Amino acid sequence: MGIKTWIESWPVYRQLTDDDPLGRGSAAKSRTSSTLRPRITDADHVTKSICPFCAVGCGQNVYVKEGKVVQIEGDPDSPVSRGRLCPRGSSSLQLTTGDAREYTVRYRRPGGTDWEDLDLDTAMDMIADRVIASRAEGWQWEHEGKRVRRTMGFASLGGATLDNEENYLIKKLFTALGAIQIENQARI
Repeated sequence: MGIKTWIESWPVYRQLTDDDPLGRGSAAKSRTSSTLRPRITDADHVTKSICPFCAVGCGQNVYVKEGKVVQIEGDPDSPVSRGRLCPRGSSSLQLTTGDAREYTVRYRRPGGTDWEDLDLDTAMDMIADRVIASRAEGWQWEHEGKRVRRTMGFASLGGATLDNEENYLIKKLFTALGAIQIENQARI
């Protein structure tokens, strides 16, 4: 490569000599960047979603190729975030494809001293069994002569990362199960 060709490849030279004086278009592109393609061009479909990190509820476009998530970007149609995501929301692709994603649950049996790994299906079955047992043991048809139809066997404490819709659904679930002790950290 000659010295003239080398100097002409500099972005500042192209910015001053080409039709891009602000350096926002062709002057800022390199040979490598001109061959790059967006990850979303090969996606089979896009699914609208909500960022899971906080209660703001920023909209996300989730791009899927062959059943796997390939990219997550801000949803420009969202009235909440208008296509923008904070650094945490921008990293949400790692929740689905990252090496740190967990596929097991750490469990320590009652009276045990060591932790063991359980698969998610086993853990969910254990939770369901315990909810059913707690509901059956703590169920009250009446209290002080009044019909209450409730359970005192379990409660729900939601976190501040849940948005209004998630809190609504959790409230409906626990109410349907008969729980009356339902609270959210965001309200405290």
